[in-house]
Amino acid sequence: MEFEISQKLQKLPPYPFAEIDKKKKKAIEEGKDIISFGVGDPDLPTPKHIIQAGQNALLNPKHHQYPFGAGLLDFRKAVSNWYLKRFNVSLNPETEIHACIGSKDGLSHMHFAFVNPGELVLIPSPGYPVYNTSTIFTDGTPYFLPLKKENNFLPDLNSIPEKILCKTKILFLNSPNNPTASVADKKYFKKAIDLAHKYNFLIAHDAAYSEIYFEKPPISFLNVPGAKEVGLEFHSCSKTYNMTGWRIGWFCGNEKLVSAIGKVKDNFDSGVFEAIQVAGTTALSSSQDCVEEMRKIYKERRDMLVSGLQKLGWKLFTPTATFYLWAETPKGFSSAQTVEKLIEEASLVTTPGTAFGKEGEGYIRFALTTPKERIQTALERLSKIHW
Repeated sequence: MEFEISQKLQKLPPYPFAEIDKKKKKAIEEGKDIISFGVGDPDLPTPKHIIQAGQNALLNPKHHQYPFGAGLLDFRKAVSNWYLKRFNVSLNPETEIHACIGSKDGLSHMHFAFVNPGELVLIPSPGYPVYNTSTIFTDGTPYFLPLKKENNFLPDLNSIPEKILCKTKILFLNSPNNPTASVADKKYFKKAIDLAHKYNFLIAHDAAYSEIYFEKPPISFLNVPGAKEVGLEFHSCSKTYNMTGWRIGWFCGNEKLVSAIGKVKDNFDSGVFEAIQVAGTTALSSSQDCVEEMRKIYKERRDMLVSGLQKLGWKLFTPTATFYLWAETPKGFSSAQTVEKLIEEASLVTTPGTAFGKEGEGYIRFALTTPKERIQTALERLSKIHW
């Protein structure tokens, strides 16, 4: 018997990181010594004090039941205190913060809470695929905002036609940005917020990489006047504390918006496992020395890879945040061709820019999630490739 998948599922492009993982595993099966700069999954371990907190919580029977609702109040208080200390942003832990199963979970459910069929969702491209896939799932209409070199890889808000703004329901922003590593400032966020107020749309700001920076700390969207009236910020312990597999994050901001997404989540899942929330509480409320040490490691890797690639003739700028390098492909090679050549001739896994949208053509992304000694080996292999 043959079954036909839904029309919505047929519209979805292959999830790029799953496809990259397949290529990586295939190469390993072929006996290749793979060095991966592909998926942005930290190779550094979760700090021991966070692991210990999670282990202790696992032994407590009170955490073994359904974790319904917005999350443990202790976790939400930890988020609130962290936001106040880090960004000088005040959040009510009882009404303006909701735990989620990683920020991807919150971002994907935003659409289900607010998007009606045919309504426009403004999506940076290249960008995190979830912004678009959930638009498809909710019958919204994606409108892509190209991230171009001449605009410092930020969406050109001034170029959006008024007829588009009038039909917009959500604008997705992401700073520091994946995959380009661009960073928005207060002036940029204020422009977006003013447009949201004028044209009555929502802003969803993905801030998952705010703690991976090498110079000036990025700001929170919620730190800008008027932000909380029109939007939400989505954050996570994943990248900050090397907790990608733990699946713990949150969304915060406008009380009514938080409540609406919470209602969606009540119908999709049963909350975040409380033992993991305890670990997240410890991560946010204890010493941040481990985060500072992580930044130092990524900075050393960034400096080594940027310098090495530039010496080999690659064109890229030095990122001030995230653990990504956004590099132009060699002349005459598409994103896909470049990635294929790297894996075939140097056993290096990278991500094609087109995995994040067609506007990513002409670029590939390197993730700094591999040790310095392996980066050095990768550069030696790259030096032997003829383009």
